[in-house]
Amino acid sequence: MVKVKSLNLRVAEAKARDVGRGIARIDPQDLETIGAEVGDIIEIEGKRKTVAKVMPAYPEDRGKSIIQMDGLLRGNAQVSLDERVNVQKTGCSPADKIILSPLTLTRSISRERDAKYIGTLLDGLPLIEGDTIRANLFGTRSRDFTVTSTVPKGAVLVRSNTRIEIKERGEARGFKISYEDIGGLGKELQRVREMIELPLKYPQVFERLGIDPPKGVLLHGPPGCGKTLIARAVANETAAYFTHITGPEIMGKFYGESEARLRAVFEEAKANAPAILFIDEIDAIAPKREEMGGEKQVERRVVAQLLALMDGLESRGEVVVIGATNIPNSLDTALRRPGRFDREIAISIPDQRGRLEILHIHTRGMPLAQDVGLERLSQITHGFVGADLEALCREAAMNALRKIMPSIDFQLDEIPYETLLQLEVTMNDFREALKEVEPSAIREVFVEVPDVKWEDIGGLDEVKQKLIEAVEWPLKYPDLFQQANTKPPKGILFSGPPGTGKTLAAKALANESEVNFISVKGPELMSKYVGESERGVREVFKKAKQASPCILFFDEFDSLVPERGLSSDSQVTERVISQFLTELDGLEELKGVLVLAATNRKDLIDSAILRPGRFDFDLEFPLPDVKARTEIFKVHTRGKPLASDVDPGALAQETEGIAGSDIEAICREASMAAIRESVKAGFKGKLQISRKHFDLAIQSLRTRKGE
Repeated sequence: MVKVKSLNLRVAEAKARDVGRGIARIDPQDLETIGAEVGDIIEIEGKRKTVAKVMPAYPEDRGKSIIQMDGLLRGNAQVSLDERVNVQKTGCSPADKIILSPLTLTRSISRERDAKYIGTLLDGLPLIEGDTIRANLFGTRSRDFTVTSTVPKGAVLVRSNTRIEIKERGEARGFKISYEDIGGLGKELQRVREMIELPLKYPQVFERLGIDPPKGVLLHGPPGCGKTLIARAVANETAAYFTHITGPEIMGKFYGESEARLRAVFEEAKANAPAILFIDEIDAIAPKREEMGGEKQVERRVVAQLLALMDGLESRGEVVVIGATNIPNSLDTALRRPGRFDREIAISIPDQRGRLEILHIHTRGMPLAQDVGLERLSQITHGFVGADLEALCREAAMNALRKIMPSIDFQLDEIPYETLLQLEVTMNDFREALKEVEPSAIREVFVEVPDVKWEDIGGLDEVKQKLIEAVEWPLKYPDLFQQANTKPPKGILFSGPPGTGKTLAAKALANESEVNFISVKGPELMSKYVGESERGVREVFKKAKQASPCILFFDEFDSLVPERGLSSDSQVTERVISQFLTELDGLEELKGVLVLAATNRKDLIDSAILRPGRFDFDLEFPLPDVKARTEIFKVHTRGKPLASDVDPGALAQETEGIAGSDIEAICREASMAAIRESVKAGFKGKLQISRKHFDLAIQSLRTRKGE
């Protein structure tokens, strides 16, 4: 008898795209060792045995003696991350019949109809009686089932002819969150795990080191970035008892009731140790005491009670407290000292790679068309947190649904699956969804990126090149800047006469570089209240930092930072300038933020602002020369029905000393003259804009300017 070879491998996290597919990935050399080929069925033995389809590990994960399993497989094998399992090749019979029991809380299931559809989703899935499996449905996302029984017994493979029965549900539970359901937070998740899992699983390590295990973790970051999700995942992945409270639900109307509720929660956690106690919106129950008025005695007592409980837990290694807030600076300082919250972990806005991971998670099980490029979507969604990306995917799916709405017969109880199978989410659906969903990190200052490209700007070749080098290159070639040990410029000043294209260049730059664009009109930050103007400047820079990479554009800059000592309300302007100077000087920390400012009165701007290190480039926008004017005429006559006698070069010769905005006005006026003439003639003949119309427009402009 041939002895089956087995391997002992360490359990690792699966990639998001593998979740729910019943596959485990191992190194190709390990595949050879156990005598298996790609697609074979393997038996995985942890505290329980389960089966999975084996696939080769991705190139970056090879040579590590690991097996990559998703949360479902880990649950079926009853193992956690970094534990070890025995793996060997096994046989698998085709399943004649399987009986499923729903686990996920959902609407009542139409048994026969759903069983048929779920059977198509599970085709090719290996399973054993007692396993938990997941069917990825469109719209409802996912549904979990327990395999109650199989015919024949043992490891079976679901086939297209397998009969599937769905039993009345037993005890239903909510959707289980695993580590694979969190995208873009690998480092943060690792830090949370080492703070929480180690003390709960291996308290002896800390005893050997002669230290107390960590007592608490504070998660902070903008809304929607995954703080609560991390806590839920940790609760599901560890065997610890998990209890959670939200800040406001502690408060009671009777004297001492709030403190008693808080004590009861901690007592419950202690009684069920090892336990995780998660306090969401902790800022609601532990604000700064020194900022509370005399009427807020209840809040003072609750803060004091929380501090005592955090410091006085008898078995600190057995109960870990996780706090979550999006305004950490409003928390009482005593709560943030080591011994209460030992580590503060900032959950930041995801970068491009993180956004791609999140999009893969939220489009899992979604019928995507061939033209959908998630990589492209991740590049154009700067500033989007996880919740925004989930909303984007939901909105794109709703767009796809709207297309089939006219064909739905609303008299039917349920939509036929044939109709559902026609649903497909296209790239166009995502583009439409992008119009609806804004990045929540910069919602208050969100500006839709203008639809202006470099080719829409005539002339200014030198200015365009400098902007591309200063803005696009650091984003596209960060490695080159790192090799050269050079930092990109912090600020660029656009100066020049009105109408020369300063604001237009900023719009084109925002569009072409595909970064977030925050536009601030200089005067709108000024306020009559003391300190409000400075706070406005601080808030704008804070938003830009959160939404990096970001362009922060100040139009009419001279009104915001005039030369000090010249203004009648000099105290306000001096404070605003001082605030602006400190923000600009601190831009080394504001990685990925470029400040653009436009003015036609550079002589009025305070000299301290203009020194190198704050504004590194001063780009002068001159009045266009003949060549530039020709280009501008070509831009503004593009797509117009021009007569053969219209020559942009000749028009440029006749318009010496005028700005680009004047040329746009000339082209508009010439078009109106042609329309006027056509209306008078009773719409006879084809509309054409001829040279005489342009001559009239040029003459009209010169008259208006008094030339």
